[in-house]
Formats: sequence, structure tokens, C-alpha cells
Amino acid sequence: MKKYDKLIFELSRPGRKGYQLPADKFETDGFTDIPSNLLREKAPELPEVSELDVVRHYTNLSNKNFGVDTGFYPLGSCTMKYNPKINEEIASMPEFAGLHPLQDASSAQGALELYYNLQQALASLSGLAEFTLNPYAGAHGELTGLMVMRQYHNSRGDHKRTKVIVPDTAHGTNPASAMVAGLEVVEVKSKPNGSIDVEDLKPLLDDTVAGIMMTNPNTVGMFETDILEIADLVHKAGGLLYYDGANLNPLLGKVRPGDMGFDIMHINLHKTFSTPHGGGGPGSGPVGVAAHLVNLLPNPRVRKAEDGSFFVDTDKESLGSVSTFFGNFGVMMKAYAYILSLGRDNIKNVGPMATLNANYIKESLKDVYKLPIEGVCKHEFVFDGLTDKSTGVTTLNVAKRLLDFGFHAPTIYFPLLFHESMMIEPTETESLETLDEFIEVMRRVAQEAKENPELVKSAPVTTEISHPDETGAAKNPILSYKALKDSQK
Repeated sequence: MKKYDKLIFELSRPGRKGYQLPADKFETDGFTDIPSNLLREKAPELPEVSELDVVRHYTNLSNKNFGVDTGFYPLGSCTMKYNPKINEEIASMPEFAGLHPLQDASSAQGALELYYNLQQALASLSGLAEFTLNPYAGAHGELTGLMVMRQYHNSRGDHKRTKVIVPDTAHGTNPASAMVAGLEVVEVKSKPNGSIDVEDLKPLLDDTVAGIMMTNPNTVGMFETDILEIADLVHKAGGLLYYDGANLNPLLGKVRPGDMGFDIMHINLHKTFSTPHGGGGPGSGPVGVAAHLVNLLPNPRVRKAEDGSFFVDTDKESLGSVSTFFGNFGVMMKAYAYILSLGRDNIKNVGPMATLNANYIKESLKDVYKLPIEGVCKHEFVFDGLTDKSTGVTTLNVAKRLLDFGFHAPTIYFPLLFHESMMIEPTETESLETLDEFIEVMRRVAQEAKENPELVKSAPVTTEISHPDETGAAKNPILSYKALKDSQK
């Protein structure tokens, strides 16, 4: 084992330090004013290492990670596009990064202007009236949007509207968010192409329905061609339409959810607007609404005065507060930089390029991977495993084998419409050369599955950890160095 393949606890040596604290100028023991019940009985068991060991350890760990900066990341439904580094530079500017949320608005005009302008840009791109940037993530945005939906009906005295219709192909956060918002989930069936079955929807639309949650394009990457009819049916029944912004990328600059009839939507800035994605954050899930719902958006608000200055405001009809201050401001800065970098004309190319890339891969592989839904997809598509299933090579095997060639696996076993789902989304930022390399490797794996299926089933073989016992790891996780040492005894 290489030195820096070890855990940092294994690098530890008693008495070794990577720091030196300044002398205590108050001449106390450092704990005088801390209540005894808050003090440890003994020092925490932390690794004792030099600064050099720490730097090398974590640098080597970072090099073992796979990310969009190191390779192709075709995760369907996640829109793992490249994050331009100029966005990071702008978000690191001390004039923004050094601000405190409690300082007076007069001394933070630049930040408030950015916040306000980003709201306006998102409203323009979505076809909705106004946005709040306060939610911290996509799921938080879903919850906020559903709270707006519920507040709208309650404010009209329509308290019996407690049901939200969710397609059987929806992202898992949709029904979860509805439940957290105190709403009852009603499932609507999908047709074989993943689009909502309008005939199954119609009987569900009664005076207890608060609204419907939809993704368009849907979970298998196909555009909901019945969207105008669905919007009309739901509105006539007194409900609202909620748009899950997970699949907004292929529509960017071409089609707006507000024009389709949606009343509420959330946007994932970390998907569509190219800010960091994954690893638990940071995220941002702005929520936009139609004009008749603006007064219900959460406080606080950023508004523009007649003299051109910006101020923080609240609305007494608001649903309340959903976050501390104004959400993840650094993420918003990166999204705003991304929008300004592209500009009005170039942002119109995002959707078409993402759609072109997805269809190019789909058409290049559909002879060796089973394509259950024919036709032009949008930003993503789904294969149902290999066309030849006689060798027993599964979607999971293919995903593992891709790691041996330096490609991250696509999303697998989702959506649940197909037994061997493999959802691929290349985004608009990948080059033709990268797509061709991916296609070549996918075809090679399909050939290997025929000629040497055991090789594919045993993959990965070149990674640091090869073919782990995932079930065992899930059932008996080793979460600490002490547990590891105990397991080795």
C-alpha cells in the first residue's frame, strides 16, 4: 500500500503537529470560563500529523475522485455540465464574499442588485412573473413551491384541496416534498413513452386537487406534447401546475414553462445554470410563480426603488420564511455570471445543443443497446440495457465496466419504467470528440458482453477498489478508523 493510500489515522504519530498556537496573552489555562459540563474528560482522538502529510493526503484523495473537471459525466436527469472557472473567480471577489447579511442595505447595493437582476433574468427565461432565490436546493425549492400552492388555496378558503397529482415516472423528491408539505399524493399513470396518460388524469381532477407536479421534458427525455391540454384540464378543475425544473436545460432559450401554463416552478441553478453540483452542496433552488401568486412568495424580498436603489422588503401575505436571509448567495453569483457570459443570443443555443448531443449518442448506439422509445428525444434518453441479453450482462455490469475506460456511468435503474434502465445525458458542453470516444467505448463493452461476458461482469478491474460487495457495505458499514481496526482483528 502506498503511503498516501493509507487513512490519515494510519499516518498519525504521537506528538507530531502541523501548527503552533500563539501564546495565551491572558495567562489563563484557556478553559476558565467554560462550564465544566461542557468540557471533555479527555482530548479527542484526532490524527497527529504534519501539515505536509495533511496536504499530500487530501490532495491524493481528491485525485481519486471522479468529477466533471476530470472526465465525461453522462448522468441522466442530473445535467452535469461544465462549470466555467470565471464563475468561481467572480463568486470569490472579496467585495461580495466579505459581505455580512446583517449589514445595512445601503452598504450592500451591489449584492442586492445582483440578486434582483438574477430574479429578473430567471423570470424572463421561464415566462413567470417573479422569483425568490431563498431556497437552498432543488428539493427545498419543491417544498417552497408546494407551500405556495397550499397557501394559495387556503387563502381562498378552499381548505379541501389537499391532493397533489404526481406521475408514476416522477423524480422521487416530488412525492416526498408533497408529503412534507402536508399534501396527499395521488399517482397518475404514464404511457409507454413516459408522458402523462391524459385519460388516466381526467378522473382524478376533482375539487380536492391542489395541483399537479410535472417535468417537461419528462423523465425519459420526451416532450409532453399534451401539455396545453393538461394545463387546461387542471386549471378548469381549480388546480395549479407545478414545474419540476430538473429537465429545464433542453428548453433554455426556446420554450418557457410559463407559456405552457405552469403557475409555479423551481429551477436548479446547479443544473441548468452551471454552478457546482453534487457532494451535498452548495445548491440553490429558486422558485418562480405566475403573477397571481407573487404576494405569497417567502420573505425577505429584494425590491427596486424608483430612484434605482435596492432594498429589502417583506410582504404580510407571504407564506413566511424558508431560509436564513437570502439562500446560498455564492451560488447565485455563479449562475448570474453564467447567464451574462452567454448573453441573450447564446443562451438560446443551450437547449438545441444539448438535444443534438443526446440524439447523436442515442442514434449511434441503438443497434447494440435496446431503445424502448423511438423518436427525437430532448436532453436525455433511456436504454433498456443491452439489445442482446442472452449473456446475462446487466446494466450495472456495463456501468461498472465504463469506469475501466475513464467514463463515469450514466444513471442506472431509473426511471422504473424499464427493468434495465440506463439514462444518458451528455449536456451541451461536451465536444464531438468526447461523444465519439464514449460511443466507441459503449460499443466495445457491448462487444465484450458477447465475446467475454465474465470480463464485463467482474468489472471494474483497473480502479483502486474492484467490484466491491455493495450489499455487504450497505448492511455493515465501517464508518470510523476504530471500527476498521476492530474488523481487522
